Amino acid sequence: MKLAIINYGMGNLASVRRACTELGASVQIAEHPDALSEVDRIILPGVGGFAEGAKRLHVGGWKEAIYRQVLGMGKPLLGICLGMQLLADSSEEGECCSGLSLIAGQVQHLNKFGCDLRVPHVGWNDINLKFSHPLFAGITSGTDFYFVHSYAFKPAVNDCVTANVYYGSEITAAVISQNIFGVQFHPEKSSKAGRRLLQNFLNYVS
Repeated sequence: MKLAIINYGMGNLASVRRACTELGASVQIAEHPDALSEVDRIILPGVGGFAEGAKRLHVGGWKEAIYRQVLGMGKPLLGICLGMQLLADSSEEGECCSGLSLIAGQVQHLNKFGCDLRVPHVGWNDINLKFSHPLFAGITSGTDFYFVHSYAFKPAVNDCVTANVYYGSEITAAVISQNIFGVQFHPEKSSKAGRRLLQNFLNYVS
């Protein structure tokens, strides 16, 4: 299995690469959009702000390449943390800018979800699965994953929300739309459950 991790200058590349390599994947750090044509799976990691991340994807030509490979060729894409948020149409974080619009919705501050706890949300929290899906095979509701974020994805249609996490209120933890996946938590930092999710992604067949 050949996997590309997109390097647009804002990702936690080393941890994601190490986890996927240990699971048997042939991992390539994609430094140029053309590299996405050479692989079977794509991961969009992310640490930082939406506006800067979206700008780098647009300027670097990544958006067009992602569209070709994910929408055109049907390759599975996994967005992690900021990478998940960038799947949305837009964000209220920082300057107004557009995301990849792969899953309709907007990224909002946790307070908009009704969260009255300390922000950012940092630490281990158990997720609540809304429905079964191969990405979460072998993972049950109540399983802990590691989160670090101040904003979250609010999809336009709730049918794509696969899992929520309760942190003062219900917050989107995972979204799925056909071959496009997003998780707000960090599977590469989430012990056995995180490795299982990554393995499920590597094994996913639509």
